[in-house]
Amino acid sequence: GLHVRRDCVRDVWAVSAVNAITVENLRCDYGDRRALDGVSFDVREGEIFGLLGPNGGGKTTLFRVLTTLMAPTEGRATVLSQDTQTATAAVRRLIGVVFQSPSLDNKLTALENLKHHGHLYGLSGADLRTRMAAMLARVGLSDRGGEIVETLSGGLRRRVELAKGLLHSPKVLLLDEPSGALDPGARRDLWMHLEELRQNDGVTSFVTTHLMEEAERCDRVAILDRGQLVGLGTPAELKAEVGGDVITVGCSDPEDLAAALRERFSLEAQVFERSVRFERNDGAAFVPEFMKALGDRVETIALGKPTLEDVFIRRTGHRFWTDEDAGA
Repeated sequence: GLHVRRDCVRDVWAVSAVNAITVENLRCDYGDRRALDGVSFDVREGEIFGLLGPNGGGKTTLFRVLTTLMAPTEGRATVLSQDTQTATAAVRRLIGVVFQSPSLDNKLTALENLKHHGHLYGLSGADLRTRMAAMLARVGLSDRGGEIVETLSGGLRRRVELAKGLLHSPKVLLLDEPSGALDPGARRDLWMHLEELRQNDGVTSFVTTHLMEEAERCDRVAILDRGQLVGLGTPAELKAEVGGDVITVGCSDPEDLAAALRERFSLEAQVFERSVRFERNDGAAFVPEFMKALGDRVETIALGKPTLEDVFIRRTGHRFWTDEDAGA
């Protein structure tokens, strides 16, 4: 495959000879509950690819399949053409994993954590010491390797997790909700490291997230909802389908307001609890006209450009967070 630097045009990724990840008609059941329902997509080599979805959408289930921890009920997944079920050992050599839950031993130093992880991959001696030093340098922790993990901040621990996942030089890095519990500065640092890994080593990063701003940073995004793929593309492509501006109105009787919008302006609106959402190409110019006609029914009004959450609402008919959310 071809490794492409950050400053290259994204479309060049399409010429990659081998997809980093391929998911084909993946279905996963937990008893009577279907966590994934016929999901298919590819991740190109060198991409930073986001899997976006609410809690209960199926992200963690798909992550478990890709990391060889779970067998799908139907379908298949491959990493650099290696099947996650029939070539488990090969896949594990190819991937680095940063789990949502911390996997470090808090009573050991950062270096000790890396050392024990290296032994699991058959690394030892001078080669292991060299790699440990290189990975700590890569994440900016060269001077902190001797410190006990539990004394480090959450952001620094996440860096150690990243160094651990990279220790055996994986081609594909899988990160499950990597920004959890990180402050904004640590979150920016994490994404800077992912960019550097792509640019310097051609590492493909696959990131699950429920954070819209995190998904915006990805080259392409797959959107999951209730086990189904409801969107796939670059953030810009996905938002372009919404078109125009998004107007959200808070009111006491949203059904009545939606009917009035339909009758007065021939606009279709979506109703959510105590609010109404609709789209207009000329949002800023339309708001005064709308307020003049229907302002007596309005409690709050907001105008904004389309977001990935608007894409999610358009594709699913409901908000990103629902009362049905449960870990999947």
